[in-house]
Amino acid sequence: MSIDPYLSLEAAAAGIRNGDFTSVQLTETCLERIGALGDRLNCIAGIDPEKALADAAAADALTAAGKPAGALHGVPLAHKDMYYREGRVSACGSIIRKDYQPRTTATALNRLDAAGALDIVRLNMVEFALGPTGHNQHTGAVRNPWNIAHITGGSSSGSGSAVAAGLAFGALGSDTGGSIRTPSACCGLVGMKPTYGLVSRAGAMPLSFSLDHVGPLTRTVRDNALMLQAIAGGDPRDRTTSHRPVPDYLETIEGDIRGLRIAVCEDFFGDSLDDEVAALSNASLDVYRQLGATIVPVRFPEMQDLVALTTVLSSSESAGYHASSMASDWGRYGHQTRGRMLAGLFYPAVTYQQALKLRAPILRAFCEAMFANADVMHAPGLDTPVPTIAETDHSDGPGFLQALIRLTRNIRPFNYLGVPTMAVPAGFTANGLPASFQLAGRPFDEATLYRTARAYERATGCTDTHPQLD
Repeated sequence: MSIDPYLSLEAAAAGIRNGDFTSVQLTETCLERIGALGDRLNCIAGIDPEKALADAAAADALTAAGKPAGALHGVPLAHKDMYYREGRVSACGSIIRKDYQPRTTATALNRLDAAGALDIVRLNMVEFALGPTGHNQHTGAVRNPWNIAHITGGSSSGSGSAVAAGLAFGALGSDTGGSIRTPSACCGLVGMKPTYGLVSRAGAMPLSFSLDHVGPLTRTVRDNALMLQAIAGGDPRDRTTSHRPVPDYLETIEGDIRGLRIAVCEDFFGDSLDDEVAALSNASLDVYRQLGATIVPVRFPEMQDLVALTTVLSSSESAGYHASSMASDWGRYGHQTRGRMLAGLFYPAVTYQQALKLRAPILRAFCEAMFANADVMHAPGLDTPVPTIAETDHSDGPGFLQALIRLTRNIRPFNYLGVPTMAVPAGFTANGLPASFQLAGRPFDEATLYRTARAYERATGCTDTHPQLD
């Protein structure tokens, strides 16, 4: 049976529920595509086809018995190789952990299991999630399905590539400095960095305690809401999680946005934009005007400082987490990873403490500036068209640091703030690669972001086009 690999996750789940196809047939479609494209894209870290098909058969048995598990029942997903599953290797993009088998399963995976989703493959990633381009000295660069000479973005590189290429119907990534939104922007996907504390990080490889976020990469806005719905909510295994009730994101997602107020921060995000990217970003704002939204210019001079503050926290905390391993296994880290780790060893403790202390007052000031007279914030994603792998292969030298800063300049501030921020596809640049913009909102107001993004998706069909790889 031929099944469209670019079905939405929502349509795939409905097809199983309605008897249009089985979970086994859907899984076979993904496995065939993985077999045909996985090596070409270099996005697969590990796969057990027999187990994937056995799990799909078990899902079909539940369907036949009238006992489907949940909203994602029987749908094959794939996840960044940093989400621990008990007894299964989780290498985290490294050779240091190539045989590591955790004794626990990530809460996010447990919740997807409870919703009935299948976990069919581990996906390649940047070593220990330290890099925005997708390069990995040990496993090689993951390839962008829109053009395999170009980067996928990182560090959730395999998640971006696999979902964009139709190898799975959605994936988990992680976002410490943009690692969900950058691959989503590069690969033409919808990517959500939820509010800090909305989704449990228990059982996910830690990088930066203050900045790590767990979230989904999907092909459509509704699919993203479905995945977040499944994984959101308090967790006693992660004391940073919020226990406030999680709303039904799909309940309001199709709502009208006439009268919606969209803040645009003009004193930071437009400073370094490539002309082509700026034109696409402005075009997305024009769409919102046509839909009845109002654009509200806002100033927030402190935005530039947030990039530096994010770097202080991420570098210091990642170096602290890896300190003992660096002492014993320094030569087994890749060049880029070592360069990032070293930087974290040189921040004085007082600098780190100040970066933490400033977070709450800066967040309050940001929310007052952006949302006193607006409902959501709009910002560009990448500054430039998606670069090639060769153009960004700078090892650990100064060029790498410059590329990192340029690639993530518009993205990293939102990690420090912890506010929900999502990447939305915004057409294509002249090189044929996707462009993207970001929507940011008040803490725990993901519902408004989804409604705003869905209105744009309906109006433009921005998620209807897929890479042509066959």
